[in-house]
Amino acid sequence: MKTSSEVLGSPKAPDRSFRNVVAGTIGHFVEWYDWYIYGLLAAVFSSQIFPSDSPFASLVAALLTYAVGFFVRPLSGIIISPLADRFGRKLILTLSVSGMALGSLIIGLTPSFATIGYAAPALFLVARIIQGISAGSEGQSAIAFMVEHAPANRRGLFGSFTNMASGLATLVATGAAAMVTSAFTPADLAAFGWRIPFVVGGILGVVGLILRARAEETPEFEATALVDQKSAPARLMDLLREHPKALLQAAALSAPAVAYYTWATFLPTYAKLTTGRDLASTLAGSVIGLALLVIIVPTCGALSDRLGRRKIFPIIGAIGMIVLFYPMLLLLNQPGFGVYVLVSASGWVVLGIWQSVYPTIQAELFPAAVRVSGIGFAHQIVIAVFGGTAPLIAAAFVGAGQPMLVAVYMTVIVTLCLIVYTTLPETGNRGDRATVALADPEVLEGEHLLVSTPSGTEETKRSQ
Repeated sequence: MKTSSEVLGSPKAPDRSFRNVVAGTIGHFVEWYDWYIYGLLAAVFSSQIFPSDSPFASLVAALLTYAVGFFVRPLSGIIISPLADRFGRKLILTLSVSGMALGSLIIGLTPSFATIGYAAPALFLVARIIQGISAGSEGQSAIAFMVEHAPANRRGLFGSFTNMASGLATLVATGAAAMVTSAFTPADLAAFGWRIPFVVGGILGVVGLILRARAEETPEFEATALVDQKSAPARLMDLLREHPKALLQAAALSAPAVAYYTWATFLPTYAKLTTGRDLASTLAGSVIGLALLVIIVPTCGALSDRLGRRKIFPIIGAIGMIVLFYPMLLLLNQPGFGVYVLVSASGWVVLGIWQSVYPTIQAELFPAAVRVSGIGFAHQIVIAVFGGTAPLIAAAFVGAGQPMLVAVYMTVIVTLCLIVYTTLPETGNRGDRATVALADPEVLEGEHLLVSTPSGTEETKRSQ
């Protein structure tokens, strides 16, 4: 028989919750390392896989293929997320890391266009579709998994682990890209050096698979599953009918990803295209900025458990982006490695403040029965529209001779998000409330059944 603290993760919940979140965090890291490495090395392998008359056209073709993964993500988020609400977060997370690893191995092992012709870009396209499906089911499932395993007074910290993991993945992916670009001659890098980070990502995916397969399902999902037996389509309809405002708020919390993906995957290329900086040095400079992000995200996440979430972190983060983006990209026109580090680090500081709390706020906007569906529906559509196209749009602005429009584009989107942030409820100072959402009667009813029902009967009820 489970106790109330075991079911809902009170501040005195067992240490196993932390162990499960560590497993989720490591898996999330692997997932996003595989995702980011493509954008970082696109300028290197584009001529090998997507040959054309000009290097810029090859890069655009590679970025278009990168964007395909983003376009697949909302379909995956809409279709698969309700399955996580119906059958559990652990199952979907295990499948997602498997698909991401497979896609990374396909990319790393695909022969060049000169060897197998059009099969090379076709295999890249297949790999990005697989990765898009995986990523489309990953983020929201990981957020729910981590926040639901968290003690009641540590949800901000535990929720921040998702973006800390993705930031760390970006850092490691950037470091890996910097290492291979500096360790190999241009000829060796183009021939085989760029493949090494992808193969390493595939191997790491096996590690993530093992860890997630051994993790436990979240207590809050188990409590809800006893009460809510709706089908996945029915859950999606409930979400659209009952939570339109929360969907808009969740979408606005995710939309600054346009800046994240620009900073993470295109800023080094942007600097190379606009100022002629060496790609290896810009990647090294981005590593320094990303190190700040990895520190800032969990720090602000922990502070949100004490100070509140809405009034400080998303609003201040958005204002920082609006104020800094244009002058920082303008400053990039000045020479010097230190200038690039300053630009990169400034962007990552304000992005880290925003990133620290939005996963937890999104989780707290929805009840457990539609939590993954709600986050996934809003987040993945926004990521596809703004995140996946960010490097491509930035490249188009640069190609048109208007590089500063990159900053204008990001600033406009973040300004619209800031307006929505003023409507968010405050969720960070609710003490030891039993559920992640402000009100979730199904969880409380399920908790009652879990606590009061003998274990054998409980399993019988679950199987019905």
